[in-house]
Amino acid sequence: MKIPFESLTKALITQRKSVHDTCRQFAKSPSKGNLSRVKGLFKHCGEDVYIEAGIHFDYGEQISIGSRSYINVNCTLIDAPKNTQIQVSIGEDCFIGPNVQLLNVSHDMAPEKRLQKHNYADNILLGNNVWLGAGVIVLAGVSIGENSVVGAGSVVTKSLESNCFYAGNPAMKIRDL
Repeated sequence: MKIPFESLTKALITQRKSVHDTCRQFAKSPSKGNLSRVKGLFKHCGEDVYIEAGIHFDYGEQISIGSRSYINVNCTLIDAPKNTQIQVSIGEDCFIGPNVQLLNVSHDMAPEKRLQKHNYADNILLGNNVWLGAGVIVLAGVSIGENSVVGAGSVVTKSLESNCFYAGNPAMKIRDL
């Protein structure tokens, strides 16, 4: 369900700059107040969510994080603005390792179309109790089923079923859990 949008409008550039400033302030000074400002940008942030300094995202208004989830350092979420209705959803009790990237925005593959600078967004949905190891990259349009684990350094290009361990580039099923 790729949804097109134009990211280079004045309004969206201004919004991204403001959100980036909030993220930078939290990275510089990870106080409760700065963390609260980061969490306040999300569509939903459950109870007891712990976010280490260094999180980066563009808009936040379509990001949901379930209760008791943990996001380690240097997490990058390239998310879409609210008008797309495209979301990044992290379930409850998830572990997001250091340097994880959740990228729900992409561009045209054809060189002549890419010159037009269009963006396309698609959902990223993580079920409850998912663990993404260090350096995992999750691409647009991917769902990861509950209780699954994705090994460090993996690139997730397609949806993954529940209760399994995946690893590699692209991530492949290693075994059932």
